[in-house]
Amino acid sequence: MSRIGRGFLLACLIIGVTHTIAASEFDEHFVDATLRVDFYQYGDKANEYMAIDRLVRQGRWAGPVEHLIDRHPYGIYTARLIETETGKVLFEGGFDSYFGEYRLTQPAGDGVTRVYHETVLLPFPRRPVTLSLSTRPQGGSPEVLVEFAVDPAALEIAIENPRPGVTVVDGHVSGDPHSSLDVAFVAEGYTAAETKVFSADVERFTNLFLSQEPYASLKDRINIRGVLLPSHDSGVDEPTKGVWRSTAVGGSFYSFGSPRYLLTESNRDLRDIAANVPYDTLVIMVNHDRYGGGGLYNRFCTFAAHSPFAGYLLMHEFGHSFGGLADEYYTSSTAYDDFYSQDVEPIAPNITALLDPAALKWGDLVAEDTDLPTAWDKRTFDDADLAYQADRRVLNAEIAEAARSGADHEKVDKLQRAEDQHALARVAAVDDFMVKSGQMGIVGAFEGGGYVSKGLYRPAIDCLMFTRGVKPLCSVCRRAVEERIRVYTGE
Repeated sequence: MSRIGRGFLLACLIIGVTHTIAASEFDEHFVDATLRVDFYQYGDKANEYMAIDRLVRQGRWAGPVEHLIDRHPYGIYTARLIETETGKVLFEGGFDSYFGEYRLTQPAGDGVTRVYHETVLLPFPRRPVTLSLSTRPQGGSPEVLVEFAVDPAALEIAIENPRPGVTVVDGHVSGDPHSSLDVAFVAEGYTAAETKVFSADVERFTNLFLSQEPYASLKDRINIRGVLLPSHDSGVDEPTKGVWRSTAVGGSFYSFGSPRYLLTESNRDLRDIAANVPYDTLVIMVNHDRYGGGGLYNRFCTFAAHSPFAGYLLMHEFGHSFGGLADEYYTSSTAYDDFYSQDVEPIAPNITALLDPAALKWGDLVAEDTDLPTAWDKRTFDDADLAYQADRRVLNAEIAEAARSGADHEKVDKLQRAEDQHALARVAAVDDFMVKSGQMGIVGAFEGGGYVSKGLYRPAIDCLMFTRGVKPLCSVCRRAVEERIRVYTGE
């Protein structure tokens, strides 16, 4: 017997009926094309602004024709289309942004203004609409940041062909974009001479992706394509090593000051290249063997395709960018200050402040005899992991110093192999710890998550979103991702 079973089911049924009725009107309000809205987002921690860059009409709308009012409240920003004549909300969806993360860093807190380029994709309206972009911070009131009228017949809406010189590789194509989740693997740091390497990587990671749940069970509703614009240089920027490369989408390690955080600020290039295929979500596949990745909800994720942890990085970061899942780890250093408030329930589906245990968001999956919060051997885990993280920082500093000082490649590679072996040994130790805990498969509220040791809780003792390794999502995370997939498949 679940804790909130019947109430939870009733709420889902009501939501499902409401959005199914509204979604059947797609052809009345939209044509089968994509409205790409490029905009700038800028400011610091205390100030935030948006300004429209341009509007572009692109090819077929890859998104769903049902569930256009997204019932999942993920992302701290919202895009909304409102029909001018009737005032009816036609489309609403959440997203995160590069600037949204920048606001939580120390430079932003010090008043340093930065500007970033962003994009939202919308179905193309038949009649004039108002586009509203707003923020919905945790514990705060929604605030409209920019609102403007869109006339679909306006000459200001550009109609452009996708970026030329792009090679498309089919990884797994199973159905029409309207009834499928369309994933685009965008190549980064692959030269023209490495085209076959990219094609092999698309095949390898497509197979891995579709072997994991819930993707495996729904693979007949998932399309995966690779998109390659050759880079001038192989790899990506590594500022800590003094290495800079000219690449297709400008990827870089050391984003926001974190050595392993791998992102790009070249949003327009990314979108121009990706426009060669229909896509709902983007995965930037980076031609590099260093550990690194990142993910922004409803924007993109990145992963280093030749790292020993490449499979984990892909699946973990996709959990962020597509599923809206939060990081559950808390001993690793991050670039953020106070990413989640412990006084407000996080909107992510897989962490909680446990302000009201009786209303736990995944309470229907918790057995009646499971205590909330759920005790686990946290001290033993923390002591070992903090020691590992300290050693890891020393090893990474040695690697960076050797590279910057011009040490020969053999020395740098030896240091990198040592760090990789150090990490693999820690993964094996963690897996052993989890198995011996006797708590695998239990759903509860385990303290530690969302980058903080105290006051936030995760659903399971272990999960793909908590520790490294190609491992299953816990039942809570899996359900959240599956619900997102079913939005795109029209179910």
